Amino acid sequence: ELSSQKKFDEIKAANQAAAKKLVEDQFSSSSEDDDEDAEVKQGKILAKTFTIYTSQTDGDASELERTRQYMHEAFQSGAMTCLICIASVKRNQAVWSCRGCFCIFHLVCIQKWAKDSLFLVSSVTDDDFGKKDYPWPCPKCRFEYKRSETPSRYYCYCGKVENPALDPWLVPHSCGQICEREFKPSCGHRCLLLCHPGPCPPCPKMVTTTCHCKKAKAVPRRCSAKGWSCRLPCGRTLLCGQHTCESSCHAGDCQPCPRVSKQRCICGRQTAERLCASPQWQCDQVCGKPLPCGNHTCEQVCHAGPCGDCPRSGRRSCPCGKSKFTLPCTEDVPTCGDSCDKLLECGIHKCSQRCHRGPCETCRQEVEKQCRCGKHTKRMPCHKPYLCETKCAKIRDCQKHQCRRKCCSGNCPPCDQVCGRTLGCRNHKCPSGCHRGSCNPCPETVDVKCNCGKTVIKVLCGRERTIKPPKCKQLCSRPPTCHHPTQEKHYCHFGRCPPCRQSCQKTLACGHLCPVPCHDEALVRQTGLHQSAGPWEQPSEPAFIQTALPCPPCEVPISVECLGQHEVSPLPCHSANPYSCKRFCGRLLDCQNHTCMKECHHVTKVNGSADGKKVGPECSQCEEECSKPRPSGCPHRCVLPCHPGDCPSCLQMVKIKCHCKLSTLYIECLKLTCADLKEKELLISCKNQCPKELPCGHRCKEVCHSGSCPLNCSQKVKLRCLCKRLKKEIQCSKIQEGQVSLECDALCKEMKRKASEIKEAETKAALEEEKRRQQAELEAFENRLKGRRKNKRRKDEVEVEQSSWQKYKNLIMLPVFGVAVVMVAW
Repeated sequence: ELSSQKKFDEIKAANQAAAKKLVEDQFSSSSEDDDEDAEVKQGKILAKTFTIYTSQTDGDASELERTRQYMHEAFQSGAMTCLICIASVKRNQAVWSCRGCFCIFHLVCIQKWAKDSLFLVSSVTDDDFGKKDYPWPCPKCRFEYKRSETPSRYYCYCGKVENPALDPWLVPHSCGQICEREFKPSCGHRCLLLCHPGPCPPCPKMVTTTCHCKKAKAVPRRCSAKGWSCRLPCGRTLLCGQHTCESSCHAGDCQPCPRVSKQRCICGRQTAERLCASPQWQCDQVCGKPLPCGNHTCEQVCHAGPCGDCPRSGRRSCPCGKSKFTLPCTEDVPTCGDSCDKLLECGIHKCSQRCHRGPCETCRQEVEKQCRCGKHTKRMPCHKPYLCETKCAKIRDCQKHQCRRKCCSGNCPPCDQVCGRTLGCRNHKCPSGCHRGSCNPCPETVDVKCNCGKTVIKVLCGRERTIKPPKCKQLCSRPPTCHHPTQEKHYCHFGRCPPCRQSCQKTLACGHLCPVPCHDEALVRQTGLHQSAGPWEQPSEPAFIQTALPCPPCEVPISVECLGQHEVSPLPCHSANPYSCKRFCGRLLDCQNHTCMKECHHVTKVNGSADGKKVGPECSQCEEECSKPRPSGCPHRCVLPCHPGDCPSCLQMVKIKCHCKLSTLYIECLKLTCADLKEKELLISCKNQCPKELPCGHRCKEVCHSGSCPLNCSQKVKLRCLCKRLKKEIQCSKIQEGQVSLECDALCKEMKRKASEIKEAETKAALEEEKRRQQAELEAFENRLKGRRKNKRRKDEVEVEQSSWQKYKNLIMLPVFGVAVVMVAW
């Protein structure tokens, strides 16, 4: 008994748990409600949520469409989907809503997303890992949140109640209290709806406010649209201080003054028409006023105020800055003779030259340099950077690809390749750069429609394969599949419509109506589709197909005459067709000599004859040959059998070659024998262009003809001058006769002369370049033979600086000598 009681208690507890789970799953937003009262229930919940708001707007709910859409998706099957795990969000699951895009996620999913995002950003370099407070983004809108804003508890939409209770008469994940969130942009009022998903609607409060320009009387308006214009001129003074704003009453600052006026520049020398909004402007003239020194003039461009002192007056330093001199402004500051000692561009060494003007030369001291990656060292000039050829083998932040950058310092840049992995939706690929971990979810949405397309829900891309289409309450608008004009009323559905149960009432071939039920979509068993391999094989289940059955035959008796109109007999309607009485036809044939010997058959009435004795086209024909003489000139015999009256004209075709002997023509014998010479000339022509070639080389333009071709060729050909620049189209016959010629003009001769001059100049330049290259190779060879002479000087000796002529006389005299040689050769 104890064991039985224990088993009973266990089964009872399991049943209670299953019932509780069934009740919870019944309220899931992804489960489809099959009750017809579901929409009525949803409408009552929405009306209850909007009651306080609509009471402030006198029942106007036009501003609630966006919020209504979010709330409608909360009730729709599969509309609320977590973008991270791509699973449906149920009523009994903890969720979190983004305050940027109002998208809903599972609380566990968003916590994992925030943790992974912070880890990926922090682990870019090992130095700042976990030290900086990086933000994490929303998976959909990329709205950034701080690390401290990572959600840890489940709240309702308005954030008042933690872990809101599951209530079937409230919006999913709502606490049922008034929202009271501040409107955006903030106006001092709070939302009046019950706790709801999505953005808050515009503020419905009534406030008394005046227009933008403050001229009109204050009027009561909605707080969300309290800014309004009275359409009167603004009249505020513009920034120019001379004119007023002529625009209609508007918000914000006035536009710049659009008028144009004559204004002087800063120096007052020039006057120009400019916009009144920008009176200050500079001309492009140099001041030029004499400075107080009396030796120089002001070099500033169009300025206001005094010119100031001469920039060359007072104590001035030498180029190196070690000595100062007090000199007149007409004299330049001399060099002091000391070493320059300015820090060079390398930032390590100093300039060793004497005090000089202009920039210092580049640092040429040889130092031991280490490359950027630190693996190699080399002695080289200080001003040159040193990068080795070693490629970095370190894995980048994506943990897939190597850096492969030459002489990398170790701080490898982020991977620049595209991820390209297929997203969870299986329709799109990841467009982000190569990254670690899983890709972001696909943000695209897809419409899932009913069969008629009037009921639509939006689901995430990839969910359209598993989400059931919404139930539609519209009547099925498909045309009937049978012959009836209408069908029984039923709701929108997928698949085939139910079979028709109306009476057939089709008009049969005999004119009667079919009395049986509609049989356009009858199930018929298919036979003979599969043959068994032997007696051991089990017979397969019968297959049925839906097809239209023919109407049953009509049984009404009808009197029917035989085909040859010899007798009349009663027959059923479905078999009431003309029949043969098996007698001979007996009608006189057209030859007026024989009768039809066929069995009783149908005869078509000819010329409206009603006596039924005249022969028809179905009767037999006389098979005797015609023996009547043929017309003169026709070699053929009459092809008709024995017939009354004259023989028909000969229509046989005669095979004959055309004039050009290329085509074979078929001409009726009658036309050829009855035609005269001119008509026969046209009949034998193939109407194509004559293939013969004229003496000039062109083809004959005439149509196929007899005899020789005409010699007057009308073909247009191009005639060019000797230099091929001028061209002209002339008839071929004139050129053959030598009547026309085209001579070169003065421009052709001039172009020919210039071309020859350019070619000669290029040849001479090539010879000079070759001589110069050979001279340079000879000097280089002589220098290598002589060797380098070391110039040893005492430290106290003073180097005598060469003049500019001594330094560059060789470089100047060589080109001058070459030019002289060229001129002599010319």
